[in-house]
Amino acid sequence: MRIARLPYRGRRPVAVVTLLLLVLAAALAPTPASAADGDWWEPVARPAPDSRTGVSGEPFKGTDARGEVRGFVDAHNHIMSNEAFGGRLICGKAFSELGIAEALKDCPEHYPDGSLAVFDLITNGGDGRHDPVGWPTFKDWPAHDSLTHQQNYYAWIERAWRGGQRVLVNDLVTNGVICSMYFFKDRSCDEMTSIRLQAKLTYDMQAYIDRMYGGPGKGWFRIVTDSAQAREVVEQGKLAVVLGVETSEPFGCKQILDIPQCSKEDIDRGLDELYDLGVRSMFLCHKFDNALCGVRFDSGTLGTAINVGQFLSTGTFWRTEKCTGPQHDNPIGLASAPNAEKKLPAGVEVPGYSADAQCNVRGLTGLGEYAVRGMMKRHMMLEIDHMSVKAVGRVLDIFEAESYPGVISSHSWMDQNWTERVYGLGGFITQYMNGSEHFIDEADRTEALRDKYQVGYGFGTDMNGVGGWPAPRGEDAPNPVTYPFRSVDGGSVLDRQTTGERTWDLNTDGAAHYGLVPDWIEDIRRVGGQHVVDDLFRGAESYLDTWGATERHATGANLAKGAAATASSTEWSLFTSYAPGRAVDGDRGTRWASDWSDGQWLRIDLGATRQVGRVTLDWERAYGKAYRIQLSADGTDWRTVWSTTSGDGGLDTARFTPSQARHLRIQLLERGTQWGYSLREAGVHAG
Repeated sequence: MRIARLPYRGRRPVAVVTLLLLVLAAALAPTPASAADGDWWEPVARPAPDSRTGVSGEPFKGTDARGEVRGFVDAHNHIMSNEAFGGRLICGKAFSELGIAEALKDCPEHYPDGSLAVFDLITNGGDGRHDPVGWPTFKDWPAHDSLTHQQNYYAWIERAWRGGQRVLVNDLVTNGVICSMYFFKDRSCDEMTSIRLQAKLTYDMQAYIDRMYGGPGKGWFRIVTDSAQAREVVEQGKLAVVLGVETSEPFGCKQILDIPQCSKEDIDRGLDELYDLGVRSMFLCHKFDNALCGVRFDSGTLGTAINVGQFLSTGTFWRTEKCTGPQHDNPIGLASAPNAEKKLPAGVEVPGYSADAQCNVRGLTGLGEYAVRGMMKRHMMLEIDHMSVKAVGRVLDIFEAESYPGVISSHSWMDQNWTERVYGLGGFITQYMNGSEHFIDEADRTEALRDKYQVGYGFGTDMNGVGGWPAPRGEDAPNPVTYPFRSVDGGSVLDRQTTGERTWDLNTDGAAHYGLVPDWIEDIRRVGGQHVVDDLFRGAESYLDTWGATERHATGANLAKGAAATASSTEWSLFTSYAPGRAVDGDRGTRWASDWSDGQWLRIDLGATRQVGRVTLDWERAYGKAYRIQLSADGTDWRTVWSTTSGDGGLDTARFTPSQARHLRIQLLERGTQWGYSLREAGVHAG
């Protein structure tokens, strides 16, 4: 989810809904008889009236000549976010047992003219006024710049599936602070309560669609909990739906005045519950710093407003520092947000920020690292978008140390300098659903890396995520989408999409709702991006590769754990021990520390000759800038297998050609600080 402020769009007067129009809509809608031919992709009992899909032809099945699945992946969508933020921020439902008229109607406070559509006003400018009537007229919504109305009606998702999409990640989303600050709500703001409800309704929607197709398991919308299931679903030509989570305070892990409000036990219980719900990927922080990690800031007026929310939630504003590498968080800026700032206590003001200090001082906390390792134990994928670069750097260090591939960047909220590290791990990256020209330019920028790592590409629509979507390029724009058009695989034909009395055309309406995702992909192709579309069509395979590798990951044995360790020196302390054995005791809460001088060493006796190909060094603040990894069979004759002169602390991973050795020595040549050398843990692995 990303919140964006878009230019104001003029609203038309309220439409009069008449009985005649309802009858007409019912007459035009598909009926159960339309599926009498028994085609597997057509329902046997679609509700009437309902939306049209505008698609004909059989969805493609199976795999390609290499045995790989085909199809597009949307790695970031919010089907059920109308149930988030107190239940009245996003108006309309993805489905309703009472039918489309009940599903696609506005929030009650938006009637009669949108004058009380407060969040619409905040996100879209102007006075927020709009025609609230949804079905059957849809005069003002859904629209590409209408951020508070349902875009994920099930029949619109059906059109995207028929158009070639084969994987969809439904991120269960909410934000307790936004909920508490919003005027209208009909439920509590507890985040986990909302997550449970959204998960339940996703399963309910699966059952709703199944009933149209004749019973359990027969519909095209299939929730999957492992990559093998997902592959089976895609091979059947259906849509594999993966559950994710994007919240600001998962497991209740907020912080107040920098004091965590959760424990390791809360994290374990929360991860177990989410896993049991079917969740397989998640964010650890979103919009506000929490007890797990610092966030990648929002900018401008919105950034100021969220910073106010951060203070109201945590008692602290964002804090910045100079970045230590090319990566940086978004600039906060000094834009005013009067409506938000007036909520601050008397005498409290949003601080100013230096333009040359764009990194969040908060990275991954100890609890955050515990949560990351907990996700690894459960073979879950971690979403790094919204994490500060300091937090992401530590996460990638941890994953590289363990060769863990389960890392996802799903909607362009990651510093792009991390791209190759993510691909190197075996992770997956998508781009936000930008306009076709922008999307192609950004895809071209990273194409060489995709070719190098032989991976496909994806998109993150973030629909119902209050972000804004591609505007129309206009009827006179070069290479417009021409209707009807064929899907990328050639099997389906897509015409303009009609729901009720409204027909949408990407050229004049932009990406107004989820049903226009195939039209947007066709626009990318026509603008000149066939190579991008080809990469997107390989996206499902690459996403499932990452997921499958995450499931299969096995943590290699640490050959150093409990081994005999000696060192050139040990820092003396009256209160604790910094003995060499503390670096190999398996406890990151202890450490070995040397005297405060260069030219130190730590030696580990593995007890027997073992194959060694990877060493991990988890530094405390006092780290080695220049050092060597050396191996020996007898503890006398040493050979250097790896070295660096540019160590920067944190968690270092040294990889080298595996070879046999009993003894390992870390020859420390130059300190990175004024202190000595201090290692929390040294790991030795086969490779």
